[in-house]
Order: sequence, then structure tokens, then C-alpha cells
Amino acid sequence: MTIELTFLGGAGTVTGSKYLLQAGNQRILVDCGLFQGLKSLRLKNWARFPVDPQSISAVVLTHAHIDHSGYLPLLAKHGFRGPIFCTAATKDLCGIMLPDAAHLQEKDAEFANRHGFSKHRPALPLYGIEDADRALRLVHPAGFDRSTEIASGASVVFRHAGHILGAASIELVWNGTKIVFSGDIGRYADPLMFDPVTPASADYLLVESTYGDRLHASANVEDTLTAMIGNTIGRGGTLIVPAFAVGRAQLLLYYLHQLKAHGRISATLPLYLDSPMAIDTSDVFSAHPADHRLSPAETRAMFAAVHYVREAAESKALTADPSPKVIISASGMATGGRVLHHLRHYAPESKNTILFAGYQAAGTRGAAMVDGAETVKIFGGYVPVRAEVHHLDALSAHADQNELMRWLRNVHGAPKITFVTHGEPVAADALRHRIEEELHWTCVVAEQNQKVLLQ
Repeated sequence: MTIELTFLGGAGTVTGSKYLLQAGNQRILVDCGLFQGLKSLRLKNWARFPVDPQSISAVVLTHAHIDHSGYLPLLAKHGFRGPIFCTAATKDLCGIMLPDAAHLQEKDAEFANRHGFSKHRPALPLYGIEDADRALRLVHPAGFDRSTEIASGASVVFRHAGHILGAASIELVWNGTKIVFSGDIGRYADPLMFDPVTPASADYLLVESTYGDRLHASANVEDTLTAMIGNTIGRGGTLIVPAFAVGRAQLLLYYLHQLKAHGRISATLPLYLDSPMAIDTSDVFSAHPADHRLSPAETRAMFAAVHYVREAAESKALTADPSPKVIISASGMATGGRVLHHLRHYAPESKNTILFAGYQAAGTRGAAMVDGAETVKIFGGYVPVRAEVHHLDALSAHADQNELMRWLRNVHGAPKITFVTHGEPVAADALRHRIEEELHWTCVVAEQNQKVLLQ
């Protein structure tokens, strides 16, 4: 039976991942992410879903990041009632991230209505807490490396992708056709996550290309952090790290713990994790010891090295505290969250340092600051950026071009077609070119709303 593949997101951009498969009267959705970044992308979240959500038989998630899972509450709000399949750690992380995303939607709408700056009367959230809870009740956890039936004639196998806790590449077999979705591929030799596992074969392959045109710097992370912290603290400043609550925050804590343990930074230097979501994520990290490299004892020691900041009042006090320190706070692209209060306070002073530790999508404050913006708009006002700004891409959770090629080379035989997805146009085309030149595979860059028949 012919399968139709439609690219509903993650094509021409790194956000909004959604891939719809249809065979006969059955539909399967792989990933269900929100569009983020540029306003033109975010507006797509409000568009009517291309098919009736009630007609979707099942959803399969590669991992919990909002650009892969954040549309689930809206899908449930509009009638989807089928099962959602993912790994156990992804289920637990979605249990944190989806209600948080819903809460932010509700708070943003409330703030807009209270201050009257929305064009809509009244401003409404994209979805609410009840919608997130409705979606979470549909989630079914599945183990790695074993087949799970998801619909009639369709099964999936989750393989470690190495990106964040619970992240997976997906081998989906439907009516005898194997379609592989890379998900977001992580780094090799990451100190926390296992190496990415490449599925042995694929009839059709979808591969991400976030860093499809780039190689990560070979800088030693511990040396770089030691120098950056030493310089900042030496001039009486504070290091602010906007970090993704899931993944980067935990990796940063690992490195900071190592620096303290080996005497490379002062054992008394205050370290703060100012993100309730990152704190909750750290608890999930501890609850899934089989999904990462650290022993339970190493995990406890890593998290004991930092002071957790849960309450808003304590976060405000931290902003006002003039003493040198390190603050890790969400969000990683400075698009929202508590880190905005810290940036508004600390960015204007040259003694401070702002460190970005992951991918910065176009249209975000993080991208603007990394590109040298002298001011950024925060809470309706323009804030001067006089602090040092650094981007340590060696901390990235995404494979670079060489690592993507390493992952691809482990596929036995050429897929019928390889689709390059989840990348900005230049990055996606650069990876396409290298795949064609070195592997001699039939390869195309996917386009938004493109439909392809898989024979």
C-alpha cells in the first residue's frame, strides 16, 4: 500500500517538526512541535491543522523539546484522542514541559489583556493547562530497541539519539516499508548522553540538519569555562547562562561540578540554577539512570554542587544581589522565562558575562545578542548590551556536519530517498550536497507542506 508523507513542519526551519504519514484511511503523525522564533513562523501555530485531528490514528515523538512536542495540547484541544508513543523519559519530560508551555500561554494572554497591547480583544492563549493535561493522558511510554505496535500494520523501534534524555531516532515500519526519522541527533562522546545509534537500514530516511553547514569548535569546554568564569569573577561580575532547561542546564552543571571538584574554580563560588523546569528536569534525570552515562552517585554529586532557586521571590533577590556568581536560567534562546529579568539587570554592565550554550534560532534575542546587538528589547523597553557575550557551541546538543555524516554512514545501503529536514535553508542544502557527493544517495531538501508518495 502506498504511503503519503507530508511535511507539516521542520522544513526550511528548525522548529515546528511535524511529519504526517497516511496509508489508506489511517494517519500517523511523527512529532508534533510548535513553531518558534520569527513571528512569521509563530503565526503558523494559529493556522487550522491541515487534517482533522480526530482522523489521526497515533502520534510518535522523537523527544520532548517544545519544537517537537509543544503542539500536542492544541491537537488534543481540537479532538485528537489517539495514543501518543515515546520513550519513558520523554513521557516524564513532557509532563513538565507541556503544562509549563500552557502556563506561559495563559500568562502571556493575561498580561496582554491587563496592559492592553494585544491587537485581539480579548487576547487568548493558544492552549491552556487543561489541554496539556488532556494530551498527557494519551501518552504511552515505550522502551528503547524493541518493537512497539502503534497502529494496524505499523510498528516503531526507538533508538538512542543522544540529543537529550529520552531522545530517540525512530524506525517506523508500516506495511513492510521502513521509514527512519533521525529526530535531533546528539554529539558523540558527550559526557552525559550515550552516543547516537544509527538504524541499520531504511527504505526512506529523514535526517535533521540543524548544523548541516557547520562544524563545532574544538575548544576544550573546561578550559573555556575556567577562563570565562575567572575573568568575570575577577572583575567583580556575574556570569549569566541562558540555558535550555532540558539538556543544556544539566550538562553545564556537570562541567561546573567537575571544575569545582578539580579545584579549577573556587569551591565557594555560588552556582545557581534558577529555573523550576530545569530543577524538575534534573529530578527526571536522576529517575532514569539507564538512559545516561552517570552513576547514581555521580548524578547526586553533580546536582548537589548547585543551589536550586524555585521561588520567584528568591529569583528576584538573586537579580538584585551584586556579589559575583554564576546563574543558569531558562530560556536557552532568551525568548522568555526568568533569564529575561537577569539579562535586563546584568546586560548593561561590562563587568558581567552572558554565555549562550546552544543553538540560537533566527528571530530570537539570543541570536541577536550572539550577532552583536547593542540593545535588545525586554519587557517593552530597550536594554543596552555592554556585558561580554559568548557563544560556546561546543556545548551544543546537536551533531555538527561531520557527526551527521558519521551517523549516516552507518546506514547499510542507500535509502530510496533521503529527505533533509529541520534546518535553515543554507544548512539543509549544505548537508544535501555532502550526502550526494560522498554517499551518492538520492537526496532532497524537504519543503513546507510538500507531499511525497513512498512506494
